[in-house]
Amino acid sequence: MTTAAAPTAHGPDPGSATAPAPGPADAPAPPAPRRRQPPLDPRLVREVRAARRHVARTVVLGLVQAGCVIVTAVVIARLGSALLVDGVMPLATPELLLALVAALAVRAGTVLLEQATAHRAATAAISDLRARIVGHAARLGPRAGAGRGADLTALATTGIENLRPYLVGYVPQLLLSLTVTPLCLLTIALLDPLSAVIAVLTLPLVPLFMILVGKLTVGRSEKLLGDMRSLWSQLLDLTEGLPTLRALGREKGPEQTVRRLGDRHRASAMGSLKYAFLSSMVLELLATLCVALIAVSIGLRLVGGEMALLPALAVLVLAPEVYQPLRNVGAQYHASTDGLAAVGAAFAVLDEPIPADGARPAPDLHGAALALRGVSVRSRDGLAPQRAELTVRPGRVLALTGPSGAGKTTAAQVLLGLLEPEEGRAEIIAADGAVTAVHEVRRRSLWEQVAWLPQRPVLPPGTIRSVLAAARPDADQDALEAAAAATSLDTVIAERGWDADLGRSGRGISLGERQRLALARAVLSPAPLVVLDEPTAHLDGAAEQVVLELIAALRAAGRTVVVIAHRSRLVDAADDVARVEASR
Repeated sequence: MTTAAAPTAHGPDPGSATAPAPGPADAPAPPAPRRRQPPLDPRLVREVRAARRHVARTVVLGLVQAGCVIVTAVVIARLGSALLVDGVMPLATPELLLALVAALAVRAGTVLLEQATAHRAATAAISDLRARIVGHAARLGPRAGAGRGADLTALATTGIENLRPYLVGYVPQLLLSLTVTPLCLLTIALLDPLSAVIAVLTLPLVPLFMILVGKLTVGRSEKLLGDMRSLWSQLLDLTEGLPTLRALGREKGPEQTVRRLGDRHRASAMGSLKYAFLSSMVLELLATLCVALIAVSIGLRLVGGEMALLPALAVLVLAPEVYQPLRNVGAQYHASTDGLAAVGAAFAVLDEPIPADGARPAPDLHGAALALRGVSVRSRDGLAPQRAELTVRPGRVLALTGPSGAGKTTAAQVLLGLLEPEEGRAEIIAADGAVTAVHEVRRRSLWEQVAWLPQRPVLPPGTIRSVLAAARPDADQDALEAAAAATSLDTVIAERGWDADLGRSGRGISLGERQRLALARAVLSPAPLVVLDEPTAHLDGAAEQVVLELIAALRAAGRTVVVIAHRSRLVDAADDVARVEASR
């Protein structure tokens, strides 16, 4: 489906003017039941290459850090013992000082490398997941579970960013607790078995308190993510409808809704921060007390002459390192829950099955007809449309009419293979009379022959010239000017110039001017089938006449036009009229 850019292999290009927006009957998919997830999501590691490499690299760097910690503790113990017992100054053993400096430098370099690579890995993993979410949602179509508009936008932007603190903060500390903690504990056991026993007995207290704190925060991250996505959805809907509200003089009411949503989101976020600070304080105090138990035991034995100074110093240096990774894991627990919630939401979208593509090429629409046979599609309130019957004959104009919410746009989406109906089917009738179901053809081969203009045009950023030329890259200046003149876009160009910059979705020009630009792209497109969804919805009477003349010109050029219409003038200009009804 193209008026500016080629679509993807499985769906319309979401950045072009041809991408259909979800209809009013589109409903968000119900949230999946929350299941218990492991601290390190195996699917994230298995399916996201950047995350997998990050885990492997962090394990190697953790082993290097563990070796540096052990070397540092032993060297400090030997230097301290020689100084306090034998009176030998550290400078007298330069090889030990060099070993100490080298171990500290390697550890510092390892930590810096871990942090730097963690940020790069998080960025790569987020980009990978974001691209997969958006691409998968585009392939699912406008009414699938993932086609949730602003809700999906919130997940693919702010929501998926929760993976960054998870991959940068929580995952490295979790892996350090699996490398540094066991190796340091083993070294303590070799130096002083009693201290190792104390550490083994007190070490489970850290995860125990982590679990207790986790009981307080269970479900909070999912709730925070849900609140954020709800806030985004409603704010985006409100922003998109603000011009209409201003035109009706109703722009002063919705700020109460925005304030209420903001207060709910702020309360949820502050609650998460409260529990995060509480967990950090509890775990810090617990780790301090555990290290103090080991230190008191060593001190008493040193006073009684039951322990040598060298192993005592080494154990005292190593003891905090045993608890530090687990303590950091607990402090980063809120990051893990946020990250796992984002991973769960992302894979919930990616798990939604993509409709199977057909194997046969679509017939040439220059001489083929399209038809709906008893098509019904389920909506929030029933069926819209219900048992729709229509035939789009080549070279003619079909007006699709019906009350608001009857499923006119939905019927057009079924006709183009964007939706699968609950009942009935869509067909393509070739010039030789051969009938092919739409779901049996390759969608791309069909969409390449269609120019779609939704009610709210979706335009790529760029200049007016580049946006218009993208509909047909081989068009010369004369063709661009002819398309602009046919849609009254030439008046906009005369005022702003061909090189006027447009923002995302045509920001910088009015909605009516965007409509004219999208119509000009449809005129330039070589597609034999043009689908116009309320093309005069944002135009005045004079501009409406331009659209009527444009439809007549398209018909005269032998192109097939489907117009979703409410206005009687559009219906009167059509060769055929099909009415759809809904069942409530």
